[in-house]
Amino acid sequence: MPVTAAPQAPGQPWRELLTGPDAGDILQTALVGVGGHLLSWRAHQVEHRRNGSTAAYRVQVRWPTGEETEERFGAWAGAGPPPPDTLVIGDGTDRVAVWRFPHDPYLPGLATAYDPAAVAGLLRSFDLARAGDEPPRLRVRAYRPHRRAVIEAIGATGHRLFLKVVPPAQAATLHRQHTRFTDAGVPVPPSLGHSADGVVALAALPGHSLRQELRAEAAELPTGAAILALLDRLPAGLADAPVRRSWRDRAGHYATAVASVLPREAERVRELAAAIYAEGGTGPIVPVHGDFYENQVWVAGGRITGLLDLDTAGAGDRLDDLACLLGHLSVLTQLNPAQAATVSRAGARYLAAFEQRVDPADLRYRVAAVVLSLATGPYRVQESGWQRSTRYRVELAERWLTSARAVRRG
Repeated sequence: MPVTAAPQAPGQPWRELLTGPDAGDILQTALVGVGGHLLSWRAHQVEHRRNGSTAAYRVQVRWPTGEETEERFGAWAGAGPPPPDTLVIGDGTDRVAVWRFPHDPYLPGLATAYDPAAVAGLLRSFDLARAGDEPPRLRVRAYRPHRRAVIEAIGATGHRLFLKVVPPAQAATLHRQHTRFTDAGVPVPPSLGHSADGVVALAALPGHSLRQELRAEAAELPTGAAILALLDRLPAGLADAPVRRSWRDRAGHYATAVASVLPREAERVRELAAAIYAEGGTGPIVPVHGDFYENQVWVAGGRITGLLDLDTAGAGDRLDDLACLLGHLSVLTQLNPAQAATVSRAGARYLAAFEQRVDPADLRYRVAAVVLSLATGPYRVQESGWQRSTRYRVELAERWLTSARAVRRG
């Protein structure tokens, strides 16, 4: 498995343009046309694709009236033509396209999903609101420029609806995926329909996320057997899809991503990825969720009440779903030290249950791969002190590798 770790990976200048000092000037230029004055800004999502990088910002703005508000902006920098319907700012060398939320050029349905009047009509069409009700309250639950957004709509009577916004070409497929899971008896949010501009309307589920439950003083958690049973219920037809590349197969890619933001760690992560790939085995190819971690599992009273985000479901290695949950829980102990003991106990119970079904050493190698994949997370969300947090995650992946080797030796 070739693993490369160049000091400056493709796209790094674009990322630096969107997160460095020039980003403030770019945002101020964008605000001039609408009469705003930039008070402060913070990038909170940074992602790179083959031909460009995108970023999302939280921006404090003072308006001519004296009012101060927090706004969301998005920006793109890269090769080729900029996205349409954006403000393009350039200096003759670099070009940056900027947009104000919710007018993401890649997510045309977002403007509708964030329009209270339009959403009120949608709620009425599903008998979740009545004519004359107050406009619904809209909350941005997730926003990743270019990729997706989730808007929670809360009607005057308390009824909730989640509007998932994706690129238009993906909406029909996502709607069919939810219907497929519902028909198979898997507790997923029922899809109530989709629009041509990329909005999928999803019903709310009872309960709350497993991550939220882990924060409770007396957490009521589903058992490892219940987690395994949920995965066993995934629609059998998913196994007919093209097989997803596993976390193990992508270890080299993640090592390169870490090295691109922390060049001094290049050799270290290269060796880590090479060991994961060379030493770790594989599991059975089965239906998989593809991004199975504690925020995707909905629980109430210790029971599983839902499974979210089906975009990545398909055929894959069973080790991946199990390791994804364990890896995220492992990282969560670093993110929330106050809950570390509760999370660690839960992770240990799930590990004990899962290794009854798959090879214990291979499972640990796969967890190491998942943790390595999460190592650039602090950079992507522009966390304060992201360099230190990234190194902690690399160290955590190395500990999982050490554990895998110890189990292999017996």
